[in-house]
Amino acid sequence: MKRIFPALMLLCALPACSRLENVGRAPGFTPLEGSSEYYAMSGNTLPDSLVPRVPADGASLWSGTRDSLLGDRRALQRGDILTVVIEIDDKAQITNSTDRSRSASEKMGIPGLFGIPQRIDRRLPEGATMADAVSAGSTSSYQGDGSVSRQEKLTLRVAATITERMPNGVLRVQGSQEVRVNNEIRELLVGGFVRPEDISRQNEVTYDKIAGARISYGGRGQISDVQQPRYGQQVADILLPM
Repeated sequence: MKRIFPALMLLCALPACSRLENVGRAPGFTPLEGSSEYYAMSGNTLPDSLVPRVPADGASLWSGTRDSLLGDRRALQRGDILTVVIEIDDKAQITNSTDRSRSASEKMGIPGLFGIPQRIDRRLPEGATMADAVSAGSTSSYQGDGSVSRQEKLTLRVAATITERMPNGVLRVQGSQEVRVNNEIRELLVGGFVRPEDISRQNEVTYDKIAGARISYGGRGQISDVQQPRYGQQVADILLPM
C-alpha cells in the first residue's frame, strides 16, 4: 500500500504537469514561427513592387521619394512605425436543444411444435405457458438544453514597429504599450502580419487586417496581484483530483 499510494499520486499529477508552467503568469501565446501563415509568407518569394520609382526627368518637382511633398510615408521597411487600431465589438449567442426518445418491444412464442409445448406446459407452474415463451420491452428518452451568450467590446490604438519584411513583401509587426497609474500597469501587446496595401494613407491598419493577430490587454501590479489566487492554491487546484 505504501508503494501504491505514491504511484497513484504520480499518475494524478502527470496530466497537470503541462499546467504548472502557467502558475503565477498568464498563458503564453502560440508562437508565430511554425504557423501556416509564417510558412506561407516565407515560402513565396515575389518581386518587390514597393521600391520607390526613379524619376523619369531629373528636373521634375516630383522626386518619388518618401521625403517629397507628395511621397508615400506609410510604414514599409523594417524599423518603420505604424498605428494599429483595435475596435472589437463581438457578440455571440448560441442556443441548442436536443430531444430524443425510443421505444421497442419484442415477443416470441411457440404455440405448437410436435406437441412439445403442451407437454412442457403440464410441468410449468399454474398460468405459465410456452405460447408466450419470450417477451421483452424497452423505453429510453433523452433531453438536453444548452446556451452560450458572450459580448466583448474593446477600443484601443497602439503604435507598432515593423520587425521583419517577409520574402513576399508582407510585413511582420510588433507593438507594446504600458501605462502606470497608482502602482498598477496597464499593458497592451499586439503582433501579426500585415500587407502593405492594407495600411491606409494615415499610416494606420485595423486589427481585422492583421493575419495571425495576437492581441493581449491586461495589467499587472497590486490590484491584479490581489485578484489572482496564491501560488499554493493554484498548484493545489491543479494537483488535487477532486
